[in-house]
Amino acid sequence: MAKEIATPANLTLYSYWRSSCSQRVRIALNLKGLDYEYKAVNLLKDEQSNPEFEKINPVKYVPALVDGDTVVSDSFAIVLYLEDKYPQYPLLPQDLKKKALNLQVASIVSSSIQPLQNLPVLSWIKSKFNADERLKWAQNHINKGFIALEKLLKDCAGKYATGDEVQLADVFLEPQIYAGVKRFQIDMSPYPTLARLHEAYSELPAFQAALPDRQPDAPSSS
Repeated sequence: MAKEIATPANLTLYSYWRSSCSQRVRIALNLKGLDYEYKAVNLLKDEQSNPEFEKINPVKYVPALVDGDTVVSDSFAIVLYLEDKYPQYPLLPQDLKKKALNLQVASIVSSSIQPLQNLPVLSWIKSKFNADERLKWAQNHINKGFIALEKLLKDCAGKYATGDEVQLADVFLEPQIYAGVKRFQIDMSPYPTLARLHEAYSELPAFQAALPDRQPDAPSSS
């Protein structure tokens, strides 16, 4: 039996323009055609520590999604929540093998790469060493993850990461590749599959609209 399409309540996304975790959720919302209110949380000004935001997300990270009386934080949890409640444009395939591959890719990005190059970690590295060491640290962990992802996807990728439809793996991959290229000077030549996917994503409106520099709190928009 097909899932009933839920009518969205007033969706609100607490986001930061450069947060790759927030970018994932923006892509998922766009793919599912869900309108939402964007509320900026400036991480550089420590607005995530504001008591009002802490009530929404006690761990004090972005993104956080408010859907009526439901509050969900953590990008992985948010995307899976959206997948369950708003099944239009499904991001997870029915095939169990392909579903597991999508979850694996998303997990590698969200647990083995992004946390090691996020703002609190890099700020700590800079305080203990210097900016050069901070960049080297980020590049080391991003490259380690990209090596694994390239091996995982090189023989199974289609037009997109796990086939010819945009799915969960793509939602998590593109923000990390984008950050690797734009912020951390990652050389993509060792990763031809990831580089090809990055080009494919750049042509998709749902991905374009989620780009950091297109968000209302991006510096260029002020």
